[in-house]
Amino acid sequence: MSQSQQKPKPTKAEAEAAAIRKQTFQRIGISFGAIAALAGMLFLGIGIGKGAVAFGPDAQYRQSIQNKDGKLSYDGIDELYGDLKGSFDGQLDTQKLNDGLKEGLVKAAGDPYTEYLTQEENKEFNEQLSGSFEGIGAELNKKEEAIVVVSPIAGFPAEKAGLKSGDIVSKINGESAYDLSLTEAVKKIRGPKGTNVKLEVIRDGKPVELEITRDQISTPSVKWEVTGDNIGVITISRFGEDTASLTKQAAGELRAKNVKGVVLDMRGNPGGLLEAAVSISSQWLPKGKMVLQEKRNDVVVKTYNASGGAQLEGVPTVVLIDNGSASASEITAGALKDNGAATIIGTKSYGKGSVQELRELNGGGVLKVTIARWFTPNGRNIDKEGIEPDQKVEIKDEDITAKRDPQKDAAISKLKQ
Repeated sequence: MSQSQQKPKPTKAEAEAAAIRKQTFQRIGISFGAIAALAGMLFLGIGIGKGAVAFGPDAQYRQSIQNKDGKLSYDGIDELYGDLKGSFDGQLDTQKLNDGLKEGLVKAAGDPYTEYLTQEENKEFNEQLSGSFEGIGAELNKKEEAIVVVSPIAGFPAEKAGLKSGDIVSKINGESAYDLSLTEAVKKIRGPKGTNVKLEVIRDGKPVELEITRDQISTPSVKWEVTGDNIGVITISRFGEDTASLTKQAAGELRAKNVKGVVLDMRGNPGGLLEAAVSISSQWLPKGKMVLQEKRNDVVVKTYNASGGAQLEGVPTVVLIDNGSASASEITAGALKDNGAATIIGTKSYGKGSVQELRELNGGGVLKVTIARWFTPNGRNIDKEGIEPDQKVEIKDEDITAKRDPQKDAAISKLKQ
């Protein structure tokens, strides 16, 4: 941002929300997914899902970077800009050039979860955490050079149009999606309610064309119910700003109803706030039990323990996961599994085990940078490996057609034993 440009003064609500995020949510699980995944983190909406992201400065990390040898030379950049400015036949937008310079520098790090976000992209990222945005309702992530659909959100345009988990986005509105960053892909697919976006996806090796009408996507991150068998079912769709408090409320109500067991459904959950994952795990784990560790260069830099208030401690629990469960979902599943608090049913999870931090830059924009890897209490880093279920149960195409849910059925059946 140039000195002549001023940041718009935040509203009182925006300022309060920012303060809450900085004080309460010290880490994010996107792409974002994560968002990733955060991810990425991470929908389209949280397309950024699948990430574990931190909002504050990390002095130790900053000092370690400053102490490393090696400096960048700006001579070539100045020369390049001078030639471009002197020879280019057209108007140059200096703000876009500055953004492109920062984006290219960060992209050259070679990590799909390390990104430069413009002010607008950062605004969209914060909207995604709140769970209200305009888009198609799907979680995306980036694997190698491909933009991959993690999961469409039930009941929203992407699912209704036939988008499926595992689809590879090859074109967006007729333009190649190859080599787009996750943020770039999300930006191209999102848009105002009522407008259309055309996607070409690769499914089972064949191209499939879809046209999707965008809509307002707004859902609470947690829903819960009690089945006729007196089994409580808690469904968490993302780890956002409301997730910890809603899960605490759900746990209290289910405990008061003396349910015989609980199904924690995190299928298709791309991740989100890491602190929410710790809080949710604490509903099952006694205070002090390890939830996860962060490591840099194989050295433990932080350990997260259960915070107390375990309303569901000792209640038989089954966690449902699938290949759309990532980052904060995997943290929670891994913590409950390793501490013997739950049985895992479903299919192998996505495999997102890195932590990102968000840093506001003086010149405008935000750096989302991978700063660590996280490990389950038993020392497993699930990055690219995922969490294997104790009982593998798949959902086949004929189950979807018949509106059957064999994974949920298997979980309830186990809790009734």
